[in-house]
Amino acid sequence: MKIALFGTRGIPNHHGGFEQFAEWFAPYMAKMGHQVYVYCSHNHPYQEEIFNGAKLIHCYDPEFKLGTAGQFIYDLNCLLDARKRNFDILLQLGYTSSSVWHPLLPKNTIIATNMDGLEWKRSKYHPFVRRFLAKAEAWAVKSSHHLIADNPAIESFLKEKYGRPSTYIPYGAEVFSNPDPEVLKTYQVAPKRYDLIVARMEPENNIETILEGVMKSDQKHPCLVVGKHLATPFGRYLNKKYEKTPKIRFLGGIYNLEQLDNLRHHARIYFHGHSVGGTNPSLLEAMGSQVFIAAHDNPFNKAILGTDAAYFKTSDEVALLLDQHQAHQGVQDMIQANAEKIKTTYSWDRINASYLAFLESIYEFKTQS
Repeated sequence: MKIALFGTRGIPNHHGGFEQFAEWFAPYMAKMGHQVYVYCSHNHPYQEEIFNGAKLIHCYDPEFKLGTAGQFIYDLNCLLDARKRNFDILLQLGYTSSSVWHPLLPKNTIIATNMDGLEWKRSKYHPFVRRFLAKAEAWAVKSSHHLIADNPAIESFLKEKYGRPSTYIPYGAEVFSNPDPEVLKTYQVAPKRYDLIVARMEPENNIETILEGVMKSDQKHPCLVVGKHLATPFGRYLNKKYEKTPKIRFLGGIYNLEQLDNLRHHARIYFHGHSVGGTNPSLLEAMGSQVFIAAHDNPFNKAILGTDAAYFKTSDEVALLLDQHQAHQGVQDMIQANAEKIKTTYSWDRINASYLAFLESIYEFKTQS
């Protein structure tokens, strides 16, 4: 098969979940003998033409000049390129800035779309933008031959709202097995003497709720916040609000997996505040890193964690979790159960194989029809 992954800033990952998926899946597909291409921003740090067997196509991305509006132009440039290449399958990762161009999708190519989360629910957006995103979601559903849901709650939503079936394939992760506490010296913390947040700096990730809970807590050890806090207006707001608070420390984005895995593994509590969308990759990675997780109470997180986490909705509940952590029952059992889920359900080997089987099935269906 000749397959293109469309909708990422490129690989190796320097951005987020879809890029992390592409970094794992594209080389796997190449190893299995398929022609696989990944669209990348022209200014991606990695400028080679091939990454672990996957071919890279760099298209002009003016986001660095225009902000979010630049992503629409980048997606347009990628689609115009894809129309020339006669791909068998275009695997579209998300739809936020691409579905507006749906009339330009290649006519003889199978379009499979990972529908990501409920983008129109994200509170960071103006009401007008949220109405546009709801329309974009509908365009993506209508213009795709096949839909992928990364969370059972998204699968149910697509069926209920649009009457469209989707194939449930979650993200993947690995169990972290090489802890090295020496890594923590870089961040001036000790094992189990800090708490951790890893997230994009956006309101719907409940970072402010968590940090308000940190402020209310009697705990003195620091809460580390990993994410590009100076890259978004909300991140800059949080940085200014808490910059004089010694027990809240913003570390910026960290993409060195050894460092990030160690930070997660050695944390006392890992807070996962994501409240909108499907299965966030950082949650699976936290499960694999074998850390006690406190997650925002919503159907998406509960579909993955079940009873193997503590849950919160308010800053008061966060403060209580921080102050009563030692009294929480079954912490080690929860940690072990989540690691087992990564091994049996969310391993990259399993996820890659699921995607391959899905793509082969839709390709075979087309060739036989």
